[in-house]
Amino acid sequence: MPPLTGVILSAGKGTRIDPFNAHFPKPLLPIGNEPIMGHHLRLFRSLGITKVVVVVGHLMERIINHFGRGSEYGLDIRYVEQDRILGIAHAVGLAEPHVDGPFLLCLGDIYYLSERVERLLSRFERGDVRGVLAVKEETDPAPVRRNFTVEQDDQGYVTRVVEKPRAPQCLLKGCGIYMLGPEIFDAIRKTPRTALRDEYEITTSLQILIDDGYRVAVEPVVTWDLNVTFPRDLLDGNLAYLRARSLENLVAEDATVGAGVELHGCVVGKGARIQGPRRLRDCVLLPDTTLPAGEALERAIVSGDLVIRT
Repeated sequence: MPPLTGVILSAGKGTRIDPFNAHFPKPLLPIGNEPIMGHHLRLFRSLGITKVVVVVGHLMERIINHFGRGSEYGLDIRYVEQDRILGIAHAVGLAEPHVDGPFLLCLGDIYYLSERVERLLSRFERGDVRGVLAVKEETDPAPVRRNFTVEQDDQGYVTRVVEKPRAPQCLLKGCGIYMLGPEIFDAIRKTPRTALRDEYEITTSLQILIDDGYRVAVEPVVTWDLNVTFPRDLLDGNLAYLRARSLENLVAEDATVGAGVELHGCVVGKGARIQGPRRLRDCVLLPDTTLPAGEALERAIVSGDLVIRT
């Protein structure tokens, strides 16, 4: 198999995470004091991927300025602009000129806790499939309705994918990590805009790929995932990061925590300053925020002069 390329989609505007979207493209929002996209880049590097294509749009100069050519991560990053937001399949199609073979695709606004993501690669390398989808078996249909379902035949091959189903026929949820062969680009060219959102959906492209006779498999490698859509999601993602690592708090090395400050389940970003006395529980301070002494805060995100209680 030729060397893998990593692809990250980071062009969305993230209007529902207002007011943070005015200054932070969603892939730069921090989970555990690292941008969401940074977690994907570290994943790529751990899998031996060195070439990465990032599709950018909203506030793209901030993403490009932050990550540059990827030298901090040991990667070579190329950027492609999506000047019109026309869906995931459209964004993937823009990466085609820079992808020479199979590629691992991640969505730049989804944070994952995962185990053995390399199973996506090893399953693909068996040679009988042209796509492998990261999935998670849910117990509640609500998260499935927000994503897509994956239906399988008796041999475990995918037969049907359904975008945001109102009445899910199963609770096997697609999680937004895809191992794909270049055949997906032909399927994208055949993909029509959907009536639901007037966009080119990657699930439609996957269904076309399957209907064209290519096999697609799944791997249950995601233990927890979160599409960072609303401010509360940013908080929940950081709390999940702490729990997964059994950390009480995470304070950046150059942050300042004053005398009389109590922290319980908090993430304090780079350059942040907390003046005491003050008690914080389940809070996130974004980089370069100064929080003066004052009342206790619980389940809040602090950025500059903004305090968003969730």
